[in-house]
Amino acid sequence: MSKLAISNINDFIYGQSPQPVTCGNGLVIGGGRVVPELNFTLPSMDINEQTWPAVRAEYEDMIKSVVQRAAELEAPDLLVEFETLPPMTIRPDWGLEITRLLADALKTAADKHGMRTALRCTPNDTREFERPPLMRQGAYWDAMQDFFARADEAGADLLSIESTGGKELCDDALVNADLRAVIFALGVLGCRDMKFLWAHMVRACEGKRMRPAGDTACGFANTAMVLAEKKMIPRVFAAVVRVVSVPRSLVAFEAGAVGPSKDCAYEGPYLKAIKGVPISMEGKSAACAHLSPVGNISQAVCDCWSNESVQNVQLLSGKAPVVSVEQLIYDCRLMNVASASADEDARRLRDWLAASDATLDPQAYVLCPEVVLRIAEQLADAATPYAQTRRAAACAIEEIRQGYEDGKVQLSEREVPWLDIMEMALEDVPEDENALIEVMRPEVNPKICDLREYGV
Repeated sequence: MSKLAISNINDFIYGQSPQPVTCGNGLVIGGGRVVPELNFTLPSMDINEQTWPAVRAEYEDMIKSVVQRAAELEAPDLLVEFETLPPMTIRPDWGLEITRLLADALKTAADKHGMRTALRCTPNDTREFERPPLMRQGAYWDAMQDFFARADEAGADLLSIESTGGKELCDDALVNADLRAVIFALGVLGCRDMKFLWAHMVRACEGKRMRPAGDTACGFANTAMVLAEKKMIPRVFAAVVRVVSVPRSLVAFEAGAVGPSKDCAYEGPYLKAIKGVPISMEGKSAACAHLSPVGNISQAVCDCWSNESVQNVQLLSGKAPVVSVEQLIYDCRLMNVASASADEDARRLRDWLAASDATLDPQAYVLCPEVVLRIAEQLADAATPYAQTRRAAACAIEEIRQGYEDGKVQLSEREVPWLDIMEMALEDVPEDENALIEVMRPEVNPKICDLREYGV
């Protein structure tokens, strides 16, 4: 019997999750409709005492204009994400003030227009501002905990983060295409930090209306995607890193997160298949923030559809956040109309979204719904996050190799040998986590990474 929450490809579809989440002002995520999730940020400007009134005015302008356009387009649902900027996490009062401003505006929109709305609050992970990072102590960690504790009172409906545990080692590992070091950074350090961090975040939500939503491997797998796009590392390596990042993000849900996962967590389909949680995804409509080779396939099983982030700058038609919310609303409208038509129509659109990207890049191929379900079943059967991480690498290499041999995904001539290179590198990764720790310990520069901050 499968350990997956979703094991049948016919049930693996956008807008539908076995564990839907209700939040905010009657907003249901994963209950049958895809929800647009908008993220916006400031234009280039300083954040300090003198500029704070101008900062607040920017957010007031963004939320007012976005809600107005959503109402004009008769959007029934709207999720807004507020990702704090570093000064707003270091000084929680600032970030919480903007949280309250946005939450009040969304409540007004719900009352005035009958729109189902919610606010996701994502304080950024400032622990890496110390060198080496202090993951479990210090002023930055204290300020983050303060933010977590007060976010519900400020009006946040969902609590998320883009955590960075292990990134100080993973960055060099990616540049060097060192699979063993990537597995150590993600499967050992990252998973341990996620367990520590999400225990605190889930606790901060207990007994409150705010829900612990999810995390993202953005600083790891998306960094690999960007490096591959710049031809600095092989695309097949970035594709394997994408799957290797899954167990790390899965830890949040083992700790009590309920979803939706973060939009920049392209590992989301695996999380949905394994845990049944709703997921937020981004792709073509996030080109305002970054480019990617997975613009359509990332939409195939999403429950929220996001723009990633956009600055409040003037475009020909209007301010950029208004443009983004319109694009997202139209994307969601198409998916929801197909779903309302017939299950077969929804699956057909899903398959078209996947097929349009899958053959062109291995990073897209590992997001194919059928590939996701095959690998996810292998991961769900592993006993520990580390075992899952090691198995993720092996499964991804095997799936990409088989897909290439079957003509389902194209690889350049210089990329094909990397399948063998990665396979051989994986042979040097011990099955026992403690064995890998002892292998890697002498290679870790204590000025860059303090292993004691990970309980190692």
